[in-house]
Amino acid sequence: MLGLLKKIVGDSNEREIKRLLKTVEKINGLETSVSAMSDDQLRGKTLEFKERFAKGESLDAILPEAFAVVREAGKRVLGKRHFDVQLMGGMALHSGRIAEMRTGEGKTLVATLPSYLNAISGNGVHVITVNDYLARVGFEEMGQIHRFLGLTVGLNVSGMDHGSKQAAYAADVTYGTNNEFGFDFLRDNMALSIGEMVQRPLNFCIIDEVDSILIDEARTPLIISGQAEKSTELYFRANIFVAGLRNEVDYTHDEKAKSVILTDQGTKKAERYFGIGNLFDQENMLVNHHINQAMKAHVTMHRDKDYVVQDDQIIIVDEFTGRLMQGRRFSDGLHQALEAKEGVRVQNESKTLATITLQNYFRGYKKLSGMTGTAKTEEEEFRSIYGMDVLTIPTNRPNARLDMPDVIYKNIRGKFNAVVREINERHKNGQPVLVGTTSIEQSEYLSSLLKQAKVQHQVLNAKHHEKEAAIIALAGQRGAVTIATNMAGRGTDILLGEGVEEIGGLHVIGTERHESRRIDNQLRGRAGRQGDKGSSQFFLSLEDDLMRLFGAENIMNVMNRLGLEEDQPIQAGIVSKAIESAQKKVEGNNFDIRKHVLKYDDVMNQQRIVMYKQRREILEVNDCQHVVLDMVHELVETAVEQFCPKEVVPEDWDIPALIEYAEARFMREGKLDEAELRQYATQEEMIELFLELVDREYEALEQHLGGGMREFEKVILLRAVDSKWIDHIDAMDQLRQGIHLRAYGQRDPLMDYKFEGYEMFEEMIHNIREEVTTYVFKSYVGVGMQAPESPTMGLQTVTIGPGETGKPERSE
Repeated sequence: MLGLLKKIVGDSNEREIKRLLKTVEKINGLETSVSAMSDDQLRGKTLEFKERFAKGESLDAILPEAFAVVREAGKRVLGKRHFDVQLMGGMALHSGRIAEMRTGEGKTLVATLPSYLNAISGNGVHVITVNDYLARVGFEEMGQIHRFLGLTVGLNVSGMDHGSKQAAYAADVTYGTNNEFGFDFLRDNMALSIGEMVQRPLNFCIIDEVDSILIDEARTPLIISGQAEKSTELYFRANIFVAGLRNEVDYTHDEKAKSVILTDQGTKKAERYFGIGNLFDQENMLVNHHINQAMKAHVTMHRDKDYVVQDDQIIIVDEFTGRLMQGRRFSDGLHQALEAKEGVRVQNESKTLATITLQNYFRGYKKLSGMTGTAKTEEEEFRSIYGMDVLTIPTNRPNARLDMPDVIYKNIRGKFNAVVREINERHKNGQPVLVGTTSIEQSEYLSSLLKQAKVQHQVLNAKHHEKEAAIIALAGQRGAVTIATNMAGRGTDILLGEGVEEIGGLHVIGTERHESRRIDNQLRGRAGRQGDKGSSQFFLSLEDDLMRLFGAENIMNVMNRLGLEEDQPIQAGIVSKAIESAQKKVEGNNFDIRKHVLKYDDVMNQQRIVMYKQRREILEVNDCQHVVLDMVHELVETAVEQFCPKEVVPEDWDIPALIEYAEARFMREGKLDEAELRQYATQEEMIELFLELVDREYEALEQHLGGGMREFEKVILLRAVDSKWIDHIDAMDQLRQGIHLRAYGQRDPLMDYKFEGYEMFEEMIHNIREEVTTYVFKSYVGVGMQAPESPTMGLQTVTIGPGETGKPERSE
């Protein structure tokens, strides 16, 4: 049926490529005339394009000429001419799509086309990469094209001072990493003046390795935090307790769900150990939380796979790239639990001051685009969450890589012995081999086997990431054997050495299938760049995590019936199909988790947008008097409505309580008389009286403080907004952690979270009004005045951490 539909409507990707080819022909038609221009004439086209745009011409209309100009600049400055397929990729990016382009097709050069075109508007373009090294490469090499054409280029990486950051963002095109752009957004929304802010409004963004940033790291929010005073002793006690527990007796472990739960026996043990009555009582939530995190640290987290211990610190290993994530910390106390487990110094927990997920940060751009070698398998997610289609761009030359069928062994030892034999055979012929492993532990185990076999090789894993680019770049030389953890070295081209093409090109070996087909495809894609020869093959065992958890029993039965030894493989299409089916299930499950997380974060994001907008309005004006008076008036009306409700007769109004509230917030003591107030018969009259009284108090205060009043009001507003917003973030986080339990009562946790979150937000707004009013009317004594400090002043710690336990935090 699907095949029939494709025949009727045709392949949409193919149709779109044909449409783009017509524009490519226009660009190619301009090549002769553009090539005849002098350097100054070529540079002058930038000013011409800006003038045409200012007069109303669209960027789409300017595109063919602009792309022809960039192509010519590329030839003159870098000696690189954009291929036709690269022009197509540039058009896909300009239209807010994801361009899927194979490894080695020159994605970095592609970005110069839409970044130049969109920079013409003067609103800035951000080119986002996964690490500082690639950002610098883009800035230094590709930036030459933009600079040649008269545009300014900025670099935004960690460790820059405020002035350098402002200059980087003021540039026409700015290169940098996803984390740095996200953190700058949060810092800007904690700034105490417009001059402290560095970013302009988010306009157009091109994300390199878009799948890595928008999918692999999507559940990892950026968090700016400060120290919270919490005792670390409980982590050690929980660690000692958990170390003595037994699997299937005191706790159960679900590998697929990656969860650990105490049994009834384990619960009783905990209650005895900690000397408490009921572990699940509200007063024991802290103890329960520490036990759960200690169990995760001991049972689900593995040293040299999920983390390493270096210099008396726990350092996270990125599960997707195998890189060490220096400075990042697992959130929700898991990092402290690991520190206790490994006997290193347990650091204090932190308090969140500002947070946003990468999903919601990038959805804040007016136009978003990206490129990667592997995106089609995740197209549904890109479309539903970010509104971006995936366009598969043809390769410049036909793909000559040979992808060989998977070979499956009975156990891990048999598999790795076979991998060593395969490497040895190809190494003898001088063919370069790149081996992809899924953990540091695996890479070091394979390295030890190769040393025994006397095969010279390079190991690239999280422990050697500083040499990454150099090692990967040489992986295509004759006789080279390189072991790389997962996709370490991604973004660096592997060029084939002399004579390597004749002996088959680069051969890629995968030692385990990843949960995501996309990661497997990235590994295969290291071979066969730009039409080069190359090959790939995966070596698997029935003891691999994916095989073990998703139906390896049937295959094991077949192998046993056939009497196969551990070093005898089977190759069967049915097995590869079973693996792909398992991968699809896991991918679908992970997508559902990310969607679920986003639904919750969207509640917070709507509130964040409101708060940041109001905060910026306060910063942008010198006179906040109208804002303060609006807050004071609203608070006065709310107070009168509370103590003098319409449904209650005036004789029963709680006038003494109203006087007490007013004197604590906005009136001087002794100015209100109960007998006088009893003369008013309606709520409206009472409100009118109090508004008149409070305006008089305000005028007296203004005369008293003179010229400093406006500045005083602004500082108070920012202080109140920041402190209450920080408390609100914390409260919402606590609400979210326990909200899933509502499902047991047949309630929808998400709906409850929305309703209660809204009520909490309204309460926060009321608290801001109360604090601003109290500070304005009560914070002065005589002529002396002390404005309160913002809670974000003197900020020390910045973290990146998740909404869910087990995802990393980063502190700078």
